[in-house]
Amino acid sequence: MTDDTDNREGAAPKPLSGNAKRKMRSASRLYAVQALFQMEHSAQSVPSVRSEFLDHRFGAIYEGDEMQEGDPVLFSALLENAVNWQAKIDQMTDRALVAKWPIDRIDPTLRALFRAAGAELVMAETPPKVVIVEYVGVAQAFFPEGKEPKFVNAVLDHMAREAQPQAF
Repeated sequence: MTDDTDNREGAAPKPLSGNAKRKMRSASRLYAVQALFQMEHSAQSVPSVRSEFLDHRFGAIYEGDEMQEGDPVLFSALLENAVNWQAKIDQMTDRALVAKWPIDRIDPTLRALFRAAGAELVMAETPPKVVIVEYVGVAQAFFPEGKEPKFVNAVLDHMAREAQPQAF
């Protein structure tokens, strides 16, 4: 006989494991990069993009594949802070890039990635080494065959040392 108590209406949801929470946070970072790219490309506002992602992308099923559920609090904070602190984050990114490559000349996906990662570094709630590893993983998802993940690692290391020097 099976226990259906978790399936009853009104039953409290099972608490998430640490691994499930990590996966949701990782997914939120990927979604934030996608959302920031979309905002730049289509000039959408934070509220409209946030609603689209929370309502239609988190946990969506595309061609039989279910997308990971995200952490809506982290996702929202990344979007808000990337927009609110964009000038500061872009300046940090520019200082980390070679002089010939200002942020407006780099790939828009990487620009979105640096803005999301920069927002998380400025928020200073996640250890910078974790932020770097997470966003290098995002770069690997977008550029599986390229050199971009190594580039992202180097730029984010520089940005992290500027944003949180006490962590190094």
